Amino acid sequence: SHQGSVPVPTPTLYLPFPLSHHSSLYASPTHPLGCQIIHPPWEGGIRYRGLTRDQVKAINFLPVDYEIEYVCRGEREVVGPKVRKCLANGSWTDMDTPSRCVRICSKSYLTLENGKVFLTGGDLPALDGARVDFRCDPDFHLVGSSRSICSQGQWSTPKPHCQVNRTPHSERRAVYIGALFPMSGGWPGGQACQPAVEMALEDVNSRRDILPDYELKLIHHDSKCDPGQATKYLYELLYNDPIKIILMPGCSSVSTLVAEAARMWNLIVLSYGSSSPALSNRQRFPTFFRTHPSATLHNPTRVKLFEKWGWKKIATIQQTTEVFTSTLDDLEERVKEAGIEITFRQSFFSDPAVPVKNLKRQDARIIVGLFYETEARKVFCEVYKERLFGKKYVWFLIGWYADNWFKIYDPSINCTVDEMTEAVEGHITTEIVMLNPANTRSISNMTSQEFVEKLTKRLKRHPEETGGFQEAPLAYDAIWALALALNKTSGGGGRSGVRLEDFNYNNQTITDQIYRAMNSSSFEGVSGHVVFDASGSRMAWTLIEQLQGGSYKKIGYYDSTKDDLSWSKTDKWIGGSPPADQTLVIKTFRFLSQKLFISVSVLSSLGIVLAVVCLSFNIYNSHVRYIQNSQPNLNNLTAVGCSLALAAVFPLGLDGYHIGRNQFPFVCQARLWLLGLGFSLGYGSMFTKIWWVHTVFTKKEEKKEWRKTLEPWKLYATVGLLVGMDVLTLAIWQIVDPLHRTIETFAKEEPKEDIDVSILPQLEHCSSRKMNTWLGIFYGYKGLLLLLGIFLAYETKSVSTEKINDHRAVGMAIYNVAVLCLITAPVTMILSSQQDAAFAFASLAIVFSSYITLVVLFVPKMRRLITRGEWQSEAQDTMKTGSSTNNNEEEKSRLLEKENRELEKIIAEKEERVSELRHQLQSRQQLRSRRHPPTPPDPSGGLPRGPPEPPDRLSCDGSRVHLLYK
Repeated sequence: SHQGSVPVPTPTLYLPFPLSHHSSLYASPTHPLGCQIIHPPWEGGIRYRGLTRDQVKAINFLPVDYEIEYVCRGEREVVGPKVRKCLANGSWTDMDTPSRCVRICSKSYLTLENGKVFLTGGDLPALDGARVDFRCDPDFHLVGSSRSICSQGQWSTPKPHCQVNRTPHSERRAVYIGALFPMSGGWPGGQACQPAVEMALEDVNSRRDILPDYELKLIHHDSKCDPGQATKYLYELLYNDPIKIILMPGCSSVSTLVAEAARMWNLIVLSYGSSSPALSNRQRFPTFFRTHPSATLHNPTRVKLFEKWGWKKIATIQQTTEVFTSTLDDLEERVKEAGIEITFRQSFFSDPAVPVKNLKRQDARIIVGLFYETEARKVFCEVYKERLFGKKYVWFLIGWYADNWFKIYDPSINCTVDEMTEAVEGHITTEIVMLNPANTRSISNMTSQEFVEKLTKRLKRHPEETGGFQEAPLAYDAIWALALALNKTSGGGGRSGVRLEDFNYNNQTITDQIYRAMNSSSFEGVSGHVVFDASGSRMAWTLIEQLQGGSYKKIGYYDSTKDDLSWSKTDKWIGGSPPADQTLVIKTFRFLSQKLFISVSVLSSLGIVLAVVCLSFNIYNSHVRYIQNSQPNLNNLTAVGCSLALAAVFPLGLDGYHIGRNQFPFVCQARLWLLGLGFSLGYGSMFTKIWWVHTVFTKKEEKKEWRKTLEPWKLYATVGLLVGMDVLTLAIWQIVDPLHRTIETFAKEEPKEDIDVSILPQLEHCSSRKMNTWLGIFYGYKGLLLLLGIFLAYETKSVSTEKINDHRAVGMAIYNVAVLCLITAPVTMILSSQQDAAFAFASLAIVFSSYITLVVLFVPKMRRLITRGEWQSEAQDTMKTGSSTNNNEEEKSRLLEKENRELEKIIAEKEERVSELRHQLQSRQQLRSRRHPPTPPDPSGGLPRGPPEPPDRLSCDGSRVHLLYK
């Protein structure tokens, strides 16, 4: 209910709330709560003295004697009681008369230059129903209606003016203006500016109060916006009669030529369409003025928009002309002061294809384009081909192109209207305010809209197809600026009373007076307030527009003199919001697959459990002879080494997903020490066994004494030497060049979603400054140990010794460890950029080599003791005799096998001998039977008798043969 209230705190007594707490102050006998709050009038508000807005919203009653005051918004006045007071009966004063906010008519109608105004039907200010009558002073006549009535805030007729009684046209002297209008070329602004100038000359010449004794006349040529063509017409204007009192060029390139030459003829130059910043140089162009502001006036607006949308990087593309080069130089200085960077700057002379491709290649997003209209079509045809438009890009262009410039047929491009329309959609233009947005009456007694309507009727084509239509108000006001300056010079407002007809190209006095009059110009034109700065450039606001749906929409104004940005919040973006000034790069770390890490960690944990079991088994059964003959202490070191190596898998899989940046160096050192010491203990103890087996037992005669005297401390010393070398190397590495966290960056990746970001993958590594050197040292001697271990294992495969009875299993473990290490080390280095593959290779190599080592060394011992129960018999013999037997079961078995082979050889020889003897015996019996016929049988019934056998033949009986087999 208090939406329209306008509380304004005043230095009065603060009234606490709620009022019931102070009933003695506010209550009355009839209405203890005071007066109920009333609503403000439409288009107005109520000022509550001493109360804030929140307090007013929180209460419903005001105390007795409290006063409220009505206020109105805008061009309105209060009609009715302006102040009301709360009475004791709970009502406000004068409630029978409403208070209203009524529009008032413009106060400018209450004064008349060179005349008087009579107000009837009301007092000041002028409200509805008021009437004014206008009367002019002597020697002046009224131009316009003599009466106007106020109705709903508007006067019924335009304000008239008093015009001096002029000399008849036949008696007025002509003053000539030389003008160059570009009807074609880069900026065909003369198409609309020439009719505007002609219209201004008609209006000026019809006024009796401006140059009453003179008539301004125009002599003009078509410069085609070409300096060469302009040079020709410039000298025609200068060397042909009549004498011109002023020159009016259009394009910046033409104005530069004319302004530089005009000083030699003492001529004032007034341009209506030149924006080059170079023209602001007073030393080079001492007589130059322009109603068109400098192009540098766009730059503060551009910088303001860059800051508004948070852009810090921009790119530029320009046509190689002085106006755009100097504008861009000024922009570069301004953005540098604002902390904005021009990352890429391109220029072209006629063909923009290559610069546009370069912008695409450099990922330019916010692009400022400075070129004329004809080149703009070429640029955006290339923009369409390179797809340098859409929601990711914003183009900033100059706003003085024709509204349909991208639809105009141009044979120099091969893009359709639809393609051009698509390419230019959403671009921003900054344009000098060339038409007064307030629509107030100018010095010519026309509003800006009336000027547009009048000019449109004079044009032969539609305004959108007419070049220079936007600059036409500047050309119109240029004639008025010139006329007012000449009027002041000729005595119409000045002191000297100079005769303009006396002007010639050698008369610098008149030129200086015209210059001073022009320099002090200040009037309201159809383009706004006309005033020149010290360099002769026009000061003006900047209009900001955006192409939306094929047509330009106003989105704001900017006043650079006050740093005031008026924003209408009508900007629209293809992507819903202003794009980023560059591709947003999101840094993402490639972390190890957690499933892989957990899986390998489980395997590693089981391996550590296996190593602990093997170590416990070996320690528990260390009294068994079979275990003692395998050097159990070295096997214990192997189990410990495998445990350390398996433990290294855990820090090997830790990355930024689990730990912070500060903890990373400790994890790196943990990886190195656990893996290094684990390898030294595990592999070093196996290498020591195989080394001493080869050293002591491969030579038959020379090392017989060593076989008996091999002492364990020599084995332990060898392991200690290998571990000491690793500890020393790692310590020096850590002290001299410690490991730290390094980042590897990969090529940017585009996300699958259609968003304006780029993914920059990064990977964490443990590294040092001389990483390759240290790895070369480390891998070098470790590789030699592996190769030497393989050689020694091969050399000792047939050796059998009682001192180290498991060297064959050690050789097998060395084979596996060496092969896995020699394969994994180079593969891991190659795959270092692929975190999952590198971790999988390294960790699985550690796990498998540790598993194989533990299984090969310890499982056969466990199986032998469990299946044969040897630890029981050894224990019983120890309890009975106090010492175990000296027979080595393995040695016994080998000797028995050898003896069995020798016996088998002897048996084979004996069998061959028996077979031979039997053959001889059979041959002799056959010979004997042929010599002696068979004897008759013995009558006693016995066998036939024969000669007795010799004694030696009895050696072949069965009993003898049986003895041979024994």
